[in-house]
Amino acid sequence: MNKTALRVVMMQNRETYEDLAGVLGIAVPTLSDKINEKTSRGFTQPEIAAIKDHYHLSAEQVDLIFFGSEVS
Repeated sequence: MNKTALRVVMMQNRETYEDLAGVLGIAVPTLSDKINEKTSRGFTQPEIAAIKDHYHLSAEQVDLIFFGSEVS
């Protein structure tokens, strides 16, 4: 997962973890764990779809965020 790309999208939309957690119906710590890959359970397909719809992401952006690797 490319957490930087997701954070950029969130910042561009002036949203916080609290905002996105509310969209997904999950707790902020759970969202943080998913973004930081601190759990073996990443984002589910319905969560990815909700993020895609919420931020009006293209398929390429979804691939970059959720299926690409972050470059350090």
